[in-house]
Amino acid sequence: MTHSPSPVPVFDGHNDFLLRLLRNPSARETIWLTGEGKGQLDLPRMKAGGFAGGFFAVYIPSPPDASGLDYDTLMDNPPYQVALPAPVPFETAVQTATAMIGHLLWMERTGTLSICRSTADIRAAMAAGKIAAILHMEGAEAISEDLDTLHLWHGIGLRSLGPVWSRPTAFGHGVPFAFPSGPDTGPGLTEAGKRLVAECNRLKIMLDLSHLNEKGFDDVARLSDAPLVATHSNAHAVTPSARNLTDRQLAVIADSKGMVGLNYATSFLRPDGRKDTDMTWEPVLRHVDHLLSILGEDHVGLGSDYDGAAIPAPLGDVAGQQNLIDAFRAHGYGEALIEKLAWKNWLSLLDRTWA
Repeated sequence: MTHSPSPVPVFDGHNDFLLRLLRNPSARETIWLTGEGKGQLDLPRMKAGGFAGGFFAVYIPSPPDASGLDYDTLMDNPPYQVALPAPVPFETAVQTATAMIGHLLWMERTGTLSICRSTADIRAAMAAGKIAAILHMEGAEAISEDLDTLHLWHGIGLRSLGPVWSRPTAFGHGVPFAFPSGPDTGPGLTEAGKRLVAECNRLKIMLDLSHLNEKGFDDVARLSDAPLVATHSNAHAVTPSARNLTDRQLAVIADSKGMVGLNYATSFLRPDGRKDTDMTWEPVLRHVDHLLSILGEDHVGLGSDYDGAAIPAPLGDVAGQQNLIDAFRAHGYGEALIEKLAWKNWLSLLDRTWA
C-alpha cells in the first residue's frame, strides 16, 4: 500500500510495552532502541509507523494460571467466559510497578522519549521528535486504600489510571473476557473506589473506564467531574464482548465530552468474537463508524493495545500503522477527520482533563 509522503502522527491510547521490558530487563536496550524482531513495538518501528506518543501502561501480571486452560484456543472458539484471576496483593503490585516505572524512566534517560505531565509537554516532545509518553496504570493494585501511594506515583509522573484491569481490586470490579456478554457483570465501586475517583479528580489524573464493569462505569460517571474516557474499548453493538461499550455507555461518554480509543484486539473487533488475526479492515471501520455515530468526530481516537493483544494481520505491528490511516482514506474519511482520530482528539481531551 502506498502512503502519503509524510506519515500522519499517531497518539495512541494504550500499549503494554513496559511488560516486555519487565519480562526481559537485561535486554531492554536491544528491545527498545534497535528492536529484537519480536512484539509489536520498538523505537525503530514506532518511527516507521508515525507513532508520536501515547499511554504507556503499568500492568501487574497475574500469577501463572494453574488450571492448564489454553486461553488462546478458548478465545478463538466462542462462546467463552474466562474466569477472572484472583486479586494481586498490594506489596507484590508495588514491587512490580516500581520496576516497570523504572524502565520508563530509563527510556527517558536514553533521550528518545519524554514522560509528559501536560499537553505542553506532549507537544514539545512531538516537536522534538521524541516519543511522548504518559505514565498510566492499568489497574490500581499498586495503590493503597489510604491513597498515599497515589500521591507517590503522581509525584513521579502518573497522569492516567484505570481502577481495574478485569480482575477485582480494592477499588472496583472489572469485566471478564466473555463473548457474547454484556458489561453488567458485578457490583460497582467500593467506598475506597469512590474516594479514589475524588482524589484523581483533585490531582487531575485521568480516569480510564476500559475494563471496568457497567455498575462501576456508572459510579464513575456519577461521581467524576472530568470527561469520561475509555482508552482502549470498542462498540458492543458491533462485537458483543463484555469488554466493549454499549450504546448507552457511549452516549454517557459523549455527554461528558469524553473519549473512546479504538482497541485493535481482534477478539474485540471481529463480530464473531474470535481471536484470529486473519481479517480485513471492514470490522475495524464498522467500529469506527459506530463510535463516530454516537460520540461525534471530536471524541474518537486510537487505543491500540500494542504488545497486549493479537491485532489484525493487515496492521501487523506499529510499523503498519499508516496502513490503517490509508484504510481510513479509502473508506472516505477526510484528512481533517483522520488527524482528529490519529492524534488531535487525544490532545484536546487531555487539555480538558488536565487543565
